[in-house]
Amino acid sequence: MTHFIEHYGLWFLFAIVCLESAGLWLPGETALIAAAVYAAKGHLSIAAVITVAAVAAIIGDNIGYWIGRKAARPLLHRYARVRRYADRVLPAAERFFQRHGGKAVFLARFFGGLRVTGAWMAGITRMQWWRFLFWNAAGGVVWAIGAGLLAYYAGKTAADALARYGVYAAIAGGLALVVVIAALHVWRRRVVEENV
Repeated sequence: MTHFIEHYGLWFLFAIVCLESAGLWLPGETALIAAAVYAAKGHLSIAAVITVAAVAAIIGDNIGYWIGRKAARPLLHRYARVRRYADRVLPAAERFFQRHGGKAVFLARFFGGLRVTGAWMAGITRMQWWRFLFWNAAGGVVWAIGAGLLAYYAGKTAADALARYGVYAAIAGGLALVVVIAALHVWRRRVVEENV
């Protein structure tokens, strides 16, 4: 991924995030993280990385929304077998998006599978576009800032640690992180077992 960021820069980041948001299974978040780490090394501006990722997410989600609304919804009613299934499922999905659509669109940005399908579902269920646009923009901006800054500062810290302490310290830090995560997992499992 870093190779493409080095050669094509922000255009590559825009294309991957936009296409993933529109509904293709591409590594949009990985591209954002790679670009932010590349920015931490001084090759890109982190503000530009965050801005491009947010704009690409918003545009891509809107493309996905309109594909869902104008193409996928009519396709569901074209074939009898699919139409029977859609007639059973769509009313519940429409009620869900009417009540929780804003939250669903916002939160979908933070989960890989939902990031790809969330906009389509909002379009298929005919969620109001202005409401979709607001929550989509909010999710895209928060996601780009959060993931971008986290990767930027983690990349900067990792690069500084490697420069100062070398590869062995980085390996020791990674192992320490694995031990902490495993300890938290064991602790959480014990708490759940005690409460049952």
